Amino acid sequence: MPKVLILTGDAAEVLEVMYPYQRLLEEGYEVDVAAPTRKRLQFVVHDFVEGFDTYTEKPGHTWPADLAFAEVDPTAYAAAVVPGGRAPEYIRNDADCQRLLRHFMTEQKPVAHLCHGVLTLTAAGLLSGRRTAAYPALEPDVRQAGAEFVDGAAVVDGLMVSARAWPDHPAWMREFMSVLRAKAPVS
Repeated sequence: MPKVLILTGDAAEVLEVMYPYQRLLEEGYEVDVAAPTRKRLQFVVHDFVEGFDTYTEKPGHTWPADLAFAEVDPTAYAAAVVPGGRAPEYIRNDADCQRLLRHFMTEQKPVAHLCHGVLTLTAAGLLSGRRTAAYPALEPDVRQAGAEFVDGAAVVDGLMVSARAWPDHPAWMREFMSVLRAKAPVS
């Protein structure tokens, strides 16, 4: 059974972790969650409240990280998913997180990211010349990384599938599952 790795950490958006996690399991893939350390992670809920200029953040569910980034052998995985939330702001600086993302992109394995997850790929130097979606406020970051920002629900660039945030889940995962099934089908 092919395995998929979710790279995340504390303060990840709970919907952006759990939706792909459960969707991948439903499809028959084995899924591991990796974070800077092996521990119980605290996820958050981002929502929009009338009167606020940006989203708000509230505590969400907790979930165990199966592995620390340093423990991950990326050759054991067919694909990677990088959820958003605030986690990408700090996991992007983790050398092992960058090592893992470089492996997936260099080895032509499917990578899905959404919202602030794009920050991990920018820090790893993996976006130059690519087309990607992200949370709209990150358009300057995407352009600075040498990529074309696309304001879309499911942007496919080769084996990379990106989206803006959790409202894009159905389109994002539909496209990612199509790419993943073609590259690493469940037998």
